[in-house]
Formats: sequence, C-alpha cells, structure tokens
Amino acid sequence: MMKYLQKLGKALMLPVACLPICGILMGLGYALCKQTMQGGEITGFVNLLGFFLVKAGGALIDNMALLFVIGVGVGMADDHDGTAGLASLAAWLMITNLLSVGVVTTLIPSIAEDANRTLAFSAIANPFIGILSGIIGATCYNKFKSTKLPDWLSFFSGKRCVTIISGVISIVVAAILLVVWPIVYGILLAIGQGIVSLDAVGAGIYAFLNRLLIPTGLHHALNNVFWFDTVGLGDLKHFWAGETSADVTWSLGMYMSGFFPCMMFGIPGAALAMIHTAKDNKKKVAIGLVASAAVCAFVCGVTEPFEFGFMFLAPGLYLIYALLYGIFTVITTLLGFRAGFSFSAGATDLVFSASLPAAQNTWMIIPLGLAAFAVFYVVFRFAIVKFDLKTPGREDDDLEAEKKAVLSNNDFTEVASIILEGLGGKGNIVALDNCITRLRLEIKDYTQVDEKKIKSAGVAGIIRPSKNAVQVIVGTKVQFVADEMKKML
Repeated sequence: MMKYLQKLGKALMLPVACLPICGILMGLGYALCKQTMQGGEITGFVNLLGFFLVKAGGALIDNMALLFVIGVGVGMADDHDGTAGLASLAAWLMITNLLSVGVVTTLIPSIAEDANRTLAFSAIANPFIGILSGIIGATCYNKFKSTKLPDWLSFFSGKRCVTIISGVISIVVAAILLVVWPIVYGILLAIGQGIVSLDAVGAGIYAFLNRLLIPTGLHHALNNVFWFDTVGLGDLKHFWAGETSADVTWSLGMYMSGFFPCMMFGIPGAALAMIHTAKDNKKKVAIGLVASAAVCAFVCGVTEPFEFGFMFLAPGLYLIYALLYGIFTVITTLLGFRAGFSFSAGATDLVFSASLPAAQNTWMIIPLGLAAFAVFYVVFRFAIVKFDLKTPGREDDDLEAEKKAVLSNNDFTEVASIILEGLGGKGNIVALDNCITRLRLEIKDYTQVDEKKIKSAGVAGIIRPSKNAVQVIVGTKVQFVADEMKKML
C-alpha cells in the first residue's frame, strides 16, 4: 500500500509542479489589487494588472482537480502513455456530470429537498474525484491496452478500447458515489456540529480535520459548518460583515485565526526542513518545488502546491502536518489572536482584515509565526531524517543508478538477440518500447521468460511490473539495443 501511495505521489509531482507559479501570480495580484478579494470597482493600470495576474494564476489553481486527472492518469500508466490521460479525462467527465446537482436531483428528486445532500453534490468536482479519475484511467490502460477484440470489433482493440472501458467503469463508480458521497459528506457535517461546543479545543479539532481532508475535497463540508451559515455559525461571514464577538455566540474569528501562523510561517519552516534534508544532487529540485510553494503560502495562503508535493510521498508526515495545525489553532485561540480571511490565511488577508472590528492582537502574528516556523522546521526535519521519508528531493535514485549502468557487451545486435531469446522469442513479444535507460516490453506468456538468459547479455537488471510486462535495464545505450531488436521483430 505504501509503495502504491508513493507511486501516486510521484505521479502527482507533474501537476503539482504547475502550481507554484500560479500561487505567486495570485499573491502578487492580490497585493496590487485588493478589490479582487474585497470587492469594489477595478480601475487604473495597477489594479487592472493585479486583476490580470490573479486570473492568470487562478486559471490553474481553480482547475487543480483537472491537473490531477491528467497527471495521475499519465503518471501511473506503465509507459506514461497519453492514452491513459485521455481515459482519465473521460472518467472525470463521466463522474462529475452524472453526479452534478442537476442530474442527481432529476434521478432522485428528493435530493433537491435536502440542503445537505444538495451541498454534497455541488462539491463533487474536487481533487479527490480528480485523483480517483486518474487512477481509473491509468488502471484501465495498464490492464486493457493490449486487449484483442473479435474481427468485427477490431478497430476498438488495444489502446482504443481503454477510454471506452474507463467510461463504463466510471458509470459504476458514479452509481456507488451517488449513495456513498452524501453519507460521507453528512457525517462530516455532523462531526462539525458536534465539536462546536468544545470552544478552543473544538477549533483545533476543526483545523486538524480541515487539513487532513484536503486531498479528498471533503474539507468543504466542515468549512460550511464553521465559515458559512450552514448551522448558525458563519465565522467568516460575520467577521467580514464588520461584526464583533458581542454580536454572535462565539469568539468571532476563532475558526480562522489559527491558520495564519501555520500558513505564513509554519509552511516556510517545513519547506526549509525539506530543502536541508534533500539529497545533495537534488537540492535544486527541492528548492524549485517547495521554496516557491512557501512563498505562495506566505503571501496569499495558497497551500496546495506545498501539500500535494509531499502528502502522497509521505502520508505519515502529512498527518503530523495536520496535527500541528490543530495544536497551533488551540494556542492561537487561547492567546486571543484574531484575524480573518476572505480567500485564505496569507499576509494579504491578514493586512486586509486587521482593520475590521473583530480583529484582535494582530501584532501577535510575529511571536506566533516565529514559534510556528521553529516548530514546523524541527518536527519536519526530525521526522524526515528519523523515518527516511521520501519528501521532494529525497526520492530514490533509481534513474541515476540506471544511467550509470554499462553493458558488458557493445555488440548491440548480439545483446538484442540474447535478450529476445530470453524473452521467449519474437512470438512472445506483443509490444516493444524504451525510455532513457530501459527496454519496456509487453509479452504474451510470462512463463517463457528466462531471466538468467537475459542477464547473460550483460544487462544491469530486470523488472517485472506485472504478468505481461517486462523491463530490461540496459543503461544509456538502450536506444541502440532497442533499434536492433525492432529489426529482429
């Protein structure tokens, strides 16, 4: 299971790499044009430039789920074929359309009378469904890309049938989610209502669950309890309406304030820990991913580029990350720091909310922030080193090792001939491809593979991902071997 999650984490790195620049653009945009956050007329070059940057960054941030659809689909496919991305997109479109509010209320009219169930389906286009769609597409590709159909259906054989099968499976998944999704969403709403009476501890539990549920998109269920007026709370709504704690039954801002020290300072601390613990040959890669993500979080509270960069590579660390949010929210609530956000808990919103009546002790962001930076840094660094977690910059060096692999025989025709014989001959080969260092082959009968024979060609290693897949590690000269083998086939 852990290996599968790490594979998923690596697949997510491609779409995640798109997000940092978007967060930076949005942060700059909000700083230049506060009207994009607070409302009001947008005039003048600076404001228009800010509005333009916000919309440019939001183009991908707002469609993050779609990035995951394609990224996971292609990334988890055996040979990273674009067909898997297309199949994943088909799955996404099928599920989100079948579970849209308009469709489900037509199928089951009673849903329209239940505000909570309607709310659940209005949030169906989320990162969790995006990742699920990517997994469906990749799995269908890996399983059915070599399917042979009868002659009268031969046009749809092989890769052409993958998207069709993905669509059919998505219908089944949508039918299951039609029942399951509102139940899960309703449970989270009930949990939210249940912890309201716990005061500061309840705020901490909420913050912990909010972060923990980010990958699934189900955090929106809790947000509707605490931030908006679903059950009579509406912390965000009342805060920005210019009210104070005297106008409500709770300490106004308590369900938002704890996010500020964590997002503005905690994430940069955690990012620095990741950079310091990255492998020497991968520090630049780590800096490129997490440093820009930390800037996003500080400026405008966009945390997804940071969170999705490690949550699947190191799920245990992500649990710790969520716990730290809960702890700091309890501390922040008890100390009386109060700030609010209309977008997220970044410096931009902190500045904008500081003048509102409910804001209290905003100067405390400095000591709270420094404490969060230190705690996040120490905890992340200790956990990463102690448990050898595969955070950005600490991934296995398989590719580097393979690049250094050297064939013991430079007669590529002979090497190809031996490998082909070890694979059971050309009659056992369905497809042949290669990447930077490996031959990637599909075979008919795995029992015909003779690994000793293949290794006698002087190759660096053999990997068998599935019954019908074989990968032969040749090294950087793999293209020459592949060319010779293609001639033989």
